[in-house]
Amino acid sequence: MIPWAAAQSQTRPARIGWLTAQRAESLAFYLEALRGGLADRGYELGRNLVIEYRYGNDSIERVPELAAELVRLPVDLIVVQGAAVVVSKLGLPVPIVYTLSGDPVSAGLADSLARPRGNMTGMSFMAVELNAKRLELLRDINPDLRRVALVANPQHPGEHLERANAQEAAQHLGLELDYFPTRSKDELASAMRTMIARPPQAVSLFADGFAIQHRQTIIDAAMSCHAPVISGWSVFARSGAICSYGPRLEASYRRLAYFVDRVLKGTKPADLPIEQPTEFEFVVNLRTAKALSLTIPPRLLASADEVIE
Repeated sequence: MIPWAAAQSQTRPARIGWLTAQRAESLAFYLEALRGGLADRGYELGRNLVIEYRYGNDSIERVPELAAELVRLPVDLIVVQGAAVVVSKLGLPVPIVYTLSGDPVSAGLADSLARPRGNMTGMSFMAVELNAKRLELLRDINPDLRRVALVANPQHPGEHLERANAQEAAQHLGLELDYFPTRSKDELASAMRTMIARPPQAVSLFADGFAIQHRQTIIDAAMSCHAPVISGWSVFARSGAICSYGPRLEASYRRLAYFVDRVLKGTKPADLPIEQPTEFEFVVNLRTAKALSLTIPPRLLASADEVIE
């Protein structure tokens, strides 16, 4: 493997791999943001940059073979989307820059945000404290709110931290939380049956890859209970949740280009602290609010970054 910085004297373009367990269409917007960030740093596709794409098409089991393909090409580094924990166990000989929806310390990827492990570093989308804000938003939308279903994947790194924050906030707000662990399709189906049998007044859905994949099932079940859903990423609001509040993922993917650039120029991943989101967005779905006969307070509408009508 020729380090890219040295390879520049040979006019070889940087070759990076893009590796994910998801489908291409679900990530096109964020991949475009990454390419935009790379362009800002002087990387031009076809001139000094080649990107090799590998998609698992919603099969996490395919990630190891796809990673091996990228190593054989070879590539100078791999950008891993949503499968960092799996990749960390492969012992790959190339540096890794990743996005992680969970907590990198809980996932075993770092001793702390300042101290990544091995040859991996990148961005975490998790902001634990935002779970309290989401419960406050649900209360603002429905002042009579008393009982909320909390739907979360306990295998998601850091889920216990998010749940503890939500439970503390619920106690402060006088809310009862019904916790539904959903780490598999069977558990999800069981949780939805239980939720429909005893409808909550609202649903707080923790954002992760499993929730993304099954978001429509969860939102549809909640709507049948006349319960609004809130989550952390805008894709949920665009899929029918009443609102979302969380990191502006476009900005995070654009920022990911900083890590790619630094590593290509010779910086070791372990010397690049993991970053958390610094930009956030609030998206409101007025169509859902109207369908549920709920009124979004004017002050919330005024503060929304996007309103879906």
